[in-house]
Order: sequence, then C-alpha cells, then structure tokens
Amino acid sequence: MKDSFNKEERRITSFIGIPDIISMLNASSGYLSIILSINGFFDAACILMLTAMIFDSMDGWFARRSGRTGTGFGKNIDSLSDIVSFGVAPAIFIYSAGASFKYINISVGLLIVLCGILRLSRFNVLTGGVKNFTGLPIPVAALMLSSFYLTGFYSETAAAILMLAVSILMVSSVEYPKVSGKSALMVLLLIMVAIITGLMTGAISGPVSTMLFIATIIYIIIPITSMRRDLNAGQN
Repeated sequence: MKDSFNKEERRITSFIGIPDIISMLNASSGYLSIILSINGFFDAACILMLTAMIFDSMDGWFARRSGRTGTGFGKNIDSLSDIVSFGVAPAIFIYSAGASFKYINISVGLLIVLCGILRLSRFNVLTGGVKNFTGLPIPVAALMLSSFYLTGFYSETAAAILMLAVSILMVSSVEYPKVSGKSALMVLLLIMVAIITGLMTGAISGPVSTMLFIATIIYIIIPITSMRRDLNAGQN
C-alpha cells in the first residue's frame, strides 16, 4: 500500500495545531492530578481534574474557530487526553482516597477506565450531525467525583456507588443533551470560581462545590427520568 504522506507531511509539527496543544494541557492536568492523588494531595488533585475540564471545553472551541473539527489527529488526541483526565485520574483518585474498601475501589476504578474507553470509542464512531450524546459524557465522571470530594461530605462508600452508576451510564444508550450556550457558560463559571478559590485559599469552598455536585446529579438524572416516562407512555 502506497504511503499517501510525504516526508514533510509526516512530521509531527504538521499535525499539531492550537486545539491539540490545549488537548495536551488537558492530559497534563490529568497526569498531575494522578500524581497528586497517589501522594495524598486530594484537594489539589480535584482542582486539576476541574482544570482539565476547562481545557477540554477550550480545545473544541478553538477547533471550531480554526476549522480543525474534521481532523482525525485532533479527534484522537482529544479522546486520548480525555481518558487520562476523566478516566484514569478519577480511577486513581477513588483508589487513593479510599481506606476501607481497597479491592472494591480497584474494581470500580478499573470499570471507570474501561467504560471510559468504550464510551470514547463509540463517540468517535458516532460523531457527525448527532444532536445528543449517546451515553453519559466521560468528563462527568471527573466532575462528579471532584465536586463530591470538595463539598466536604465525601464518603468512600457513596463515591464507589456513584462512580459505578456513572460507569454504567457511560456505556448505556441513554441520550444526554450537549451542554451549550448559557448553560455551558454557567457550568464553566462555577468550575473557574472553584479553581480560583482553591488556588487562593488552598481549599475549595463548600458552597461552590455543592452547586457543581447538585448540577451534575441533575444532569445525570433528568434524561433517565424522561426516558422512563416515554417508555411508560408507550406501554399505555
């Protein structure tokens, strides 16, 4: 099979654009979050997972602005970065922050990673003109876990149950709306306030984290209740 790329076109610099650099900042935040979780700095690990979400939202915006939305390289680097920040980082966090149920937490963490890989692989196949997400978006895993921890009411048992549910929903066929416009700005604003507060005080304020946690729960539950209502209406 003849190589369709010449020597210049195969240089890594010919593939990388600004959106890809932002995606790598996403992955870098996830990697640093993992290191901090392993060393017991859980507040900082949560801040970096939230920071990764900011970069994840920015790379898509820059890709659309620069006309790079259709590049396979950009799609791959975005997905690989997401699995680091929103799959592996939460998995390491839930294991490291746990004390009582290490083996259960290992299993839940593994499930987060595997379901995240499946979720992103399906997403890459289904992209293009799709109105809603099929399955829970993987960044929700990081948002759920980090906001829950930073509320100050973190429970190892509750976290394991929540992340088990999140993992299953990622590979489900439940349709979740794409957050855009004012709703997206509101979520990003809350995340940025949480990050800035954490950097200034050394800990995230409870109220902001609680608002993020509640908003995440609502986003997860509403499509499920709507789907059940539609199924019941169809049976009647």
